[in-house]
Amino acid sequence: MITSPHNEALKEVRKLAGRRWRDKLGEFVAEGEDLLAAADAAGWVASARYAAADSGLPGVPVAPHVLATVSQLGSGTRALGVYPQRWAAPAGPRCVALWGVGDPGNVGTVIRSALAFGASSVALGPGSADPYGHKAVRASMGALFSVPVARVRSVRELPGRTIALAAREGEPLQAALAAADAAPPPAVTILVGAEREGLPDAVVAACDAVAHIPIAHADSLNAAMAATVALYELTRITRP
Repeated sequence: MITSPHNEALKEVRKLAGRRWRDKLGEFVAEGEDLLAAADAAGWVASARYAAADSGLPGVPVAPHVLATVSQLGSGTRALGVYPQRWAAPAGPRCVALWGVGDPGNVGTVIRSALAFGASSVALGPGSADPYGHKAVRASMGALFSVPVARVRSVRELPGRTIALAAREGEPLQAALAAADAAPPPAVTILVGAEREGLPDAVVAACDAVAHIPIAHADSLNAAMAATVALYELTRITRP
C-alpha cells in the first residue's frame, strides 16, 4: 500500500495535471469510479490504476489521505486511472468541430453530446481546450472513452460538407442541413466557435455554408449548447 505522498508513482500522476506534461507523456488522468467504469466498458486499459485502501476497488491501494493529495476533485476520489491519449482522424458522417473554444467544460460537454447524438467524431481546431485535461474529462462524463477526438489545423481537414455556425448569419440551420442532405457528399461537419468571438472570418469563408440557430432573445448561445442543438438537428436529416 502506498502511504507516502512523496511516492514516485504519485508524483507522475501530479505532473499530468499540467498540459505540458500531458503533451510530453501522452497520458491523462481520469478520476472517479464512474469514469473508470466508462473506460472499462469502452475497452481502454489504464497504464496505472490507484484506489483508496479498503475501498474494494481494483488498483494499487493508496492510503485515502494520500490519494486525496493527487486528486483534482474538491471532494477527493476513491479511484483514478492513468490512460494513454488517443487521437483519431476527423471522420463522418456526423462531425462537430470546435474552433477557439477554450473552456474545457464546454469541450467535455460537447464530447458528451456527441456521444448522445451519435456523432462520428469531435474535431478540435486551434485555440480549443485540451480534451484530456481534468475539467474536460470530467465534463464528458466518460464519453471521451467512446467518441473519437481529432486535432485539425484547417477546415480542409474536415469531412464532408462544412457548415459554420454564426449568430444571426446565413440561413437557418435546418435549411442548411436539408441542403447538405440533398447533395453529396453525405458527411456533414458543423463548426462552432467561442461564444464571444465566434468563428474566425477566415474559417467561416472556408466553409461550404453559413447557418444560424434561430433564437428568440439572447444574442448568442453558449458554445456547448449551440453544438448540442446542432448535433440534435443533424440527427434529423434522413441519412444516418
